[in-house]
Amino acid sequence: MLRKFGIIAVLSLMAVTFAAVPALAAATIDAAAAPTGTHLQTGTIGCSVDPTTGLVSCNTYELAGVGNTNATGTLNATYTATVDCRNHGGQIVEVKSQAKSAPTTTGRLSPRNGRLSVPALNSGPVPSDSTFERLATCPNGNWTKETLTSTITASSFTYTLTFVDKDTGLPAFPGAYITITGP
Repeated sequence: MLRKFGIIAVLSLMAVTFAAVPALAAATIDAAAAPTGTHLQTGTIGCSVDPTTGLVSCNTYELAGVGNTNATGTLNATYTATVDCRNHGGQIVEVKSQAKSAPTTTGRLSPRNGRLSVPALNSGPVPSDSTFERLATCPNGNWTKETLTSTITASSFTYTLTFVDKDTGLPAFPGAYITITGP
């Protein structure tokens, strides 16, 4: 009886563990876009969106077997928000959601002894209300633009790690080795 309980407990824990990894489901690894033998040495390849701040964060990890091939990591997050236009009579007209991109990059990463340490990447600050208001167009220039703060969200992101030529910085292989999309 105790053994059955133990097996059920382990299976339940495994189900919870697998359910808690949604960011990894959208990760793609293209072995043809990396030096032969490239593999994950330490860390976890993945990204997540903080539900409170909307900040997109991608994990630190290390790849081994990369030889002397440099790489560049890039995170491009797109945020959307709803901006309302208020006329002098107090009437509100909703403007379409506006999109604002927040790209970040690791710069060129150089391997050491065949290992490439990839630092964490964050999407940077979430765009402010005023950023979305500058993008919005009201039906009349005299109307006031108001961003509904609770509507600012990370609508999508793409993270890539691409191996590049150490002299030119151009891609050394066709495409990205790692691509993660979300949210």
